[in-house]
Amino acid sequence: MAQIMVYGHRRNLDRRRTELKNAIHGALMAALEYPAEKCFQRYIALNDEDFVHPADRGADYTIIEISMFEGRSDNAKRALIAELFRRVDEEAGISPHSLEITITETPRINWGIRGANAADLTLGYTVEV
Repeated sequence: MAQIMVYGHRRNLDRRRTELKNAIHGALMAALEYPAEKCFQRYIALNDEDFVHPADRGADYTIIEISMFEGRSDNAKRALIAELFRRVDEEAGISPHSLEITITETPRINWGIRGANAADLTLGYTVEV
């Protein structure tokens, strides 16, 4: 399970939402063997005055926060970050310099999904990659 939050300037996210969605989900599928149908993304479009960052990041500055079950190897997380930088640059036109990515992992016991505790669910995909 992964929940994605994408933060950026309103005008940037509004014109690139589809490309970002495809790049992010494609990276998850490639690096983590994530199922195609498991796409959970939220976009937080901010006004310029509400999104403060160094000027050298530019108007394209975007933050991707990934909250997911623990269990992926360091190599899988490195691969995910590399895939995100590559795909977001190629598919959405946001350079790696203007993109920041964070991954937060939590135990399945800390998730509630479809009316149950995630530790009690059969997922249908492998987390330990």
